[in-house]
Amino acid sequence: MGIFDKLKGQIGAQFLDVIEWTSDDRDVVAWRFPVFDKAIQDGGQLVVREGQAAVFVQEGVLSDVFVPGTYELSTNTPAITGFFDTIAYQFNYPYKGDVYFINTRKFANKGWGTQNPIMYNSGDFGLIEVRAYGHYDFKVTKPDVFLREVVSTDGEVTVDELVGKLRSKLASGFADMLNETQVPLAQLMGQFDELGAAMLEKRGNWFQDYFGIQLTDFVVQSASLPDEVKEAFRKRQSMAMLGIGEGIQNYTQMQAADALKASAENEGGGNQMMDAGIGLAMGQMVAGAMQNSQQPPPAPAAAVPPPAPSAATFHYNGVAGSGQFSAQHIAGLVAQNRGGAHNVWAAGWPEWKSWSAVPEIASLVPPPPPGDVPPPPPPVDGGTSE
Repeated sequence: MGIFDKLKGQIGAQFLDVIEWTSDDRDVVAWRFPVFDKAIQDGGQLVVREGQAAVFVQEGVLSDVFVPGTYELSTNTPAITGFFDTIAYQFNYPYKGDVYFINTRKFANKGWGTQNPIMYNSGDFGLIEVRAYGHYDFKVTKPDVFLREVVSTDGEVTVDELVGKLRSKLASGFADMLNETQVPLAQLMGQFDELGAAMLEKRGNWFQDYFGIQLTDFVVQSASLPDEVKEAFRKRQSMAMLGIGEGIQNYTQMQAADALKASAENEGGGNQMMDAGIGLAMGQMVAGAMQNSQQPPPAPAAAVPPPAPSAATFHYNGVAGSGQFSAQHIAGLVAQNRGGAHNVWAAGWPEWKSWSAVPEIASLVPPPPPGDVPPPPPPVDGGTSE
C-alpha cells in the first residue's frame, strides 16, 4: 500500500487532481478555491487561464504566485512543499493553506466623484471649492500586493466591493494631484484630458504600490467651480483677448467698453448724455493709445531684485477639507473652528500631526475670544445657620 493510500485511509481527505477556476462571472475580482479538508494529489495539476493569476498561501503566509499556464503539483513545487513534507512524516492533516485566483482582466467605466467639495489653492483666486466626477479603468497587476492589502481573508471580492473601497482614495488622490501640481485654472475650466493625464502620471504608481491595482485610464467628465470664480476668469480672458493688461485702471476700461456695447444694443432706452460721456471717454482712450504708439519706446526699467521666496506650505486634512496651504492659512482655519480636527503633514514627517504640535502654525493662531473663557466661580457661602 502506497503512502497516499495510507493517508487517504487515515484522514479520509478528498484528493484534488486539478485546481482551476472556471467561473465566467466577470464581476468577481478574487476567489478562494475550496481546499478545506482536502489534500493536493502528488502529480496533480494547477491550471491558470489567461486573465487569471493563482496565489498559494501556506499556513497564513503568501507562498507563490502563478501566472497563466499549467503546472504540475509535486514535491518539487515550492508553494506546497510543506504539505508534502507532512506526507513524508505521515502527519494526519491535509494541506494547511489557501489557493486564491485573481482576475487580472481590465475593469472599465467605474465611476468616481468628490462626495464633498475639495479645497484647491488656485493661486490668483485663492482657496476655492472644486467638485468633479468621471470614470476610470483598472486592472490587478500585482496579485501578491492585492491579496495582502485588499483580499486579506475574504473568500470572494466583487468589483462593486472593490470600487467602494477605491472611491474615497480616488477623490483624495485627485485633490492631492491638483494642489501638488498647481494645475492652471484653465484646465479646471474644461481641459479635462490634461487633468486625466496628470492624475495617471502623479497617482497611478501609488495605487499599484499600495493596492496592486493599476489605473489604465482616468477620465474627468466635469469639474464644477463657484460661479463668481468662473465669471472672474472669463473677464480676465476677455481682457487678454482685447490686449488689455491687468490692474484696476485696465479693468475700468473693460467695464466702460461693456457699458458702451450695452448702450448701443438698448435702442431708445439709454441716457444720451451718459452715452455721449462714455463715447467721449472711449475716444480719448483710443486717441491716447494711438499717441502712445507714436512715442519712442521707454527706456528699459532698472533691474529689480527677484521676489522673496514663498512661505513654506503644509498638507492639511481636517474639518475644512484637504489641500496644501501656508501656516498662516491653516491658522485661520483653526481660528474659525477651534473644536474641529485640523491635522497637518510636511515632507520628512513619519505621520500626521495636530496643528497644536506644529510651532509654525500654533504661534499664528490667535487666542480664543473672551466669550469662550468661563468667568471665575462665585465664592462659597461659609456662613452658619441661625
